[in-house]
Parts: sequence; C-alpha cells; structure tokens
Amino acid sequence: MENPEVPAWQLARASGEAPSAGSGRILAGTASWTDPTMLAPGVFYPAEAKTPEARLRFYGSLYPIVEVDATYYAITAEPVARAWANRTPPGFTFDVKAHALMTGHPTEVRRLPAAVRELLPPEAAAKPRVYPRDLPEEALALVFELFSGSIEPLRDAGKLGAVLLQFPPWFYPSFGSFDAILEARARLAGLPVSVEFRHGSWFNEKNRDRTLAFLHEHAIPYVVVDEPQGFRSSVPTVLEVTSPDLAIVRFHGRNAATWEAKGLSASQRFNYLYGEEELAERVTDVRQLAREAKEVHLIFNNCYANYGTTNARQIAELLLR
Repeated sequence: MENPEVPAWQLARASGEAPSAGSGRILAGTASWTDPTMLAPGVFYPAEAKTPEARLRFYGSLYPIVEVDATYYAITAEPVARAWANRTPPGFTFDVKAHALMTGHPTEVRRLPAAVRELLPPEAAAKPRVYPRDLPEEALALVFELFSGSIEPLRDAGKLGAVLLQFPPWFYPSFGSFDAILEARARLAGLPVSVEFRHGSWFNEKNRDRTLAFLHEHAIPYVVVDEPQGFRSSVPTVLEVTSPDLAIVRFHGRNAATWEAKGLSASQRFNYLYGEEELAERVTDVRQLAREAKEVHLIFNNCYANYGTTNARQIAELLLR
C-alpha cells in the first residue's frame, strides 16, 4: 500500500523525470487516477482526499504524468479539462486516449454528445451501440471536432502529451489501415498523436518492417507495450523510436489468465503487480529509448488498487540509480 505519511517530495523525486546525461526526459505515471479499486479507502489516497479535485491534486504532487482513459468512453466537456490543467502543477503532462469512434471501436449511443446523436439516422439512433460505419460523415467529423476542442485547455496550458490512438484487435495491417491512421491524425488537426496496435500481426515476419517504416516515414510515435505473450493478439515488445519527439511504453501487466478473458472490468484484466526484477529488466530498454527521443512516457495500465502507482514509483527509482 502507498503510505500517505511519506513526504510528498520524496515520492515526487522518485516518480518524476529521471534523465541521464545525453538522454531525453523520462516520465512515469499511471493510466488512471480514478479507478474504483484505487479509490477504495486506505489503498492510495489519504482519507482527506475525498473529492475529484483533491485526488488529482494529490496524484499530481507525486507523479508527473497520467493517462486519461475516460475520454475513450465519452467526450469530456471543455471545463473539465480546464479543471484538470488548473489542479496539476507546472510541467505536469496528460496523455489522452482517443474516443472509441476515432479508432474503429463501438460506443454507447447514450454517451454521445447530443449534437452527434441528432445527426444519427433513425436506425443507428435506435441501437444501444454504434460503430464508426454507422455514422454519417458529418457526425463522425463532429466527434473529432468536439474531442479536439474538449482537450484544448490542456494544450493551451502546455500539459498535453499526446492523443493515444489505440486501435482494436481486429485492426490488421493493410494499406487501408495505414490510411485510417493518417486520416485520424489529419482529423485531429495538428494535435500530437501516438499509435498503439493490439494484434501481433503488425509485427510478424511479413509486416514488421513495413509497420515500422510507415511510422518512421510519418514521424508517428509508436507505443511500445509490455503485455502477456502467447496469444494471437499479443504484441511483442518492439523497442523502436519512430518519432524524435516522443516514445511511449505502456505496461499492461503480464496476467495471462485474464488477458483475453470475457466479462472482466479493466482493473480485473490488468490485475498484475510487476516485481522489481521485472521492472529492472526494462530499465535498459527505457534508457535506450531515451537516447533517441526527447521525451519518454512510461504509463502503467495495471491500475488495480495501487499496483500501477507502486510500479511507476519503483521504475522511476530504478532509473535514478
């Protein structure tokens, strides 16, 4: 368990940027600060951190970066992002996950903005969930427009790291897929993006070189993953910097038993605490990435209880040695 009695400056030093000579800035944090298992009493937040504002301020006092997951499910109102910016210290960074419809996933109709719902044809509006193919072009364009506007306060504050385009497991390598990535980036009108793939075929013998060449050509940051192996969906850990500005590593845990299990919450699926030896194995990899990129984001997606916060602090401490 995290110890709220430990002075904030001690954890801040351990969890902050950890550069070495000739390397880029390295930031370590988690993929959420609001998971219900993380909010449980005595797990991470001190008893006095009872409000969303107090929790984000507490998190921001210990860690320099967080990934926003809520934007995948619903487009956040602009005042919410402005509040995030105001509640975090100077230099804090938000990576923001793209809305589901922006990367080919389905989403619940009831959670779409009213302006988007009004553009849906009757047959789509009657469905519980819709895919991008169910939306007229005007509606899909509005999703991108509203999303971009909603996170503008983070960009204005200098706190936007990158928009994470996390494509689904059924998104396979093809010329059409490459075009879809470029189209999503173009629709985001200059916002920084990164790309994460969720099917191993992107890096099999046939496609690996083509995948990396495409990302290099367009200077799109590739999201390196640490995740369970042995499944068709498993993406290997490919240490490649495809943009000089940014590299991202997302730690999904190594819980093979839950990786493709059905009906689990995100925290249950990523219920895994890395051991210090496992993290130490990644330190050399992270330093390699930092020699080639101006900034490296280490995002722990194992947000069950205090697992992600613990591991983010641990890897930062290892990098400082």
